[in-house]
Amino acid sequence: MASHLLDQFPATAPDRAFITTADGRVLTYGGLGALSARLAHALQALGVKPGDRVAAQVEKSPEAIALYLACVRAGAAWLPLNTAYTRAELAYFVEDSEPALFVAAPGREDMVTGVAVATLGTDGSIGSLPELAAVQSDHFDDVARGPNDLAAILYTSGTTGRSKGAMLSHENLASNARTLARLWQFTDRDVLLHALPIYHTHGLFVATNSVLMSGAAMLFLPKPDMDEMFRMMPQATVMMGVPTFYTRLLADARLTRAATKHMRLFVSGSAPLLSETHRDWQERTGHAILERYGMTETNMNTSNPYDGARIAGTVGPPLPGVEIRITDPETGQPLAGGEIGMIEVRGPNVFKGYWHMPEKTRAEFRTDGFFITGDLGVIDANGYVAIVGRGKDLVISGGFNIYPKEVEGEIDALPGVVESAVIGVAHPDFGEGVTAVVAKEQGAALTETAVIAALKDRLATYKLPKRVLFVEDLPRNAMGKVQKALLRETYKDLYH
Repeated sequence: MASHLLDQFPATAPDRAFITTADGRVLTYGGLGALSARLAHALQALGVKPGDRVAAQVEKSPEAIALYLACVRAGAAWLPLNTAYTRAELAYFVEDSEPALFVAAPGREDMVTGVAVATLGTDGSIGSLPELAAVQSDHFDDVARGPNDLAAILYTSGTTGRSKGAMLSHENLASNARTLARLWQFTDRDVLLHALPIYHTHGLFVATNSVLMSGAAMLFLPKPDMDEMFRMMPQATVMMGVPTFYTRLLADARLTRAATKHMRLFVSGSAPLLSETHRDWQERTGHAILERYGMTETNMNTSNPYDGARIAGTVGPPLPGVEIRITDPETGQPLAGGEIGMIEVRGPNVFKGYWHMPEKTRAEFRTDGFFITGDLGVIDANGYVAIVGRGKDLVISGGFNIYPKEVEGEIDALPGVVESAVIGVAHPDFGEGVTAVVAKEQGAALTETAVIAALKDRLATYKLPKRVLFVEDLPRNAMGKVQKALLRETYKDLYH
C-alpha cells in the first residue's frame, strides 16, 4: 500500500511544468518528485514520524507546495498556518497541535517556543530545511497510508472563539480532488492562474490538488497583484479566486472580453459572491463566474455546473457523492424544499472530526453522519443551494474566517472600553468587513485609529476591524444578549 492521496495523482511527464513563478522559475513534475523526496528524507532526519504533525508558517513558494507533499509522503499530517498570525496566536496552535516540527520563514524562528524549528525561504535554497534536503536522495519510498489516515489539519474558527483543528483524511482530500477535476473538466492542457494563499483550503486543496489530479500546470503569484494577474493571464486557462479578486479586476479598465477570451473557467469561493459582481463580470467578459460552496471541515460541497446554468446568488447543486439536507435549526428535523434552515452535509469529503475535541465533534455531527455546517440555506426546485446566512456569528472577510469573540476579547481588554460587539457588514471588496461597535467609558478618549493601532500586535491583519464605531450602549434583548442582528441591520450600508 502506498500513500493513498498521492497514489490518486496520475503519472505526468517529468519534464512538464508544474509551477511557473512570477519571476520565471519553473518547477517541473519531475523536479517536484525529486524535491518532495529530498524534503521527506529531511523531515525524517529531523525526527518526524508517521502520524506526527508538521506545522508551517512560510511564504508561498513552489518549495512550500513540495513540503506539503513531502509531509504526506512521510506519513505525517500537514498543518499550514496563516502567515499573518502573531506570536500570541501561534502559541495556541503549537500548544494545541503538538507538532513534531515547526517550519518558519527565515528570521522568524523565534516566533514559537517549545518545539523543534526549521526554516524555509521562498527562493528554494535559503533555510535550514532546504540545506538539509540538498544532501538527501531524490528517491523516497512513501510511507504507506490508507484512506482514513490523517493527511492534514486545518484550523478553523469555532463557537468558543478558539480555533478548532479540522482533521482531514487522505480520502477526504482525494475524493474532492477527483470530483472537482472531473466536474470542472480539468485536463493536462490546463494552466491555473494561482494568486491565492496556500495555507487555506481554497488555494491548497481545491486549487493545487485539482491541478495534481489532472496533470495540469500553475502560474504562481505570491499575492493577488492586479498588474501581475493581467500580465500572466494570457498564459492561463483557469483562474480561482475569492470575490475580492473579481471586484478588483472589475475596477480595472484592462478587464475586457479580449483580455479573457482564451480563458475557459473562472471560479469563485471562500465568501459569498454578490449577484451584481456575477452580472457585471459576465457583461464585461462574456464569462459566467462559477461559484461553489465549501468549508474547511468539508472541502467543497456544492458547485454551479460547468455545462449548464450558473445562477447568480446560488452555489449550485451538491457535488456527486455528496448529500445535503436542510433542517430546522432548533429541532434538527428535515425541512421541505424551498424552506430556509440549517445546511447539513454528508459525504466522503467530510472531515474526521476536531483535533483533541471529541465532545465538539459529537455535538456537530448527527447520529446518521451528517455534519451540521452552521450555515443557513435553502434548496430550490432545481436542486440549487443558496446560502442565506449563518447560524453562527462567524465573519468571512476576503475569504478568511474571523470569529468575533476573539476580536472582542482584545478590544474589551483596552483601557476605556466597557464592551464591544464585532459583526460582519456587507463590503463591496471583502464580502464582509470586520466591524467593531464599542461602548466606551464616559469621558474615555478612545478613537477609531487608536483602537485599531492597539490591535495590530495582537491580531492578524485580516482580523482587524475595517471600522470602529462608538455607541453609548449596545442593544440587548430581554435575556441581556447583545442583538447582533440589529447591529448588522443598523450598519448594513456602512461600506456602500
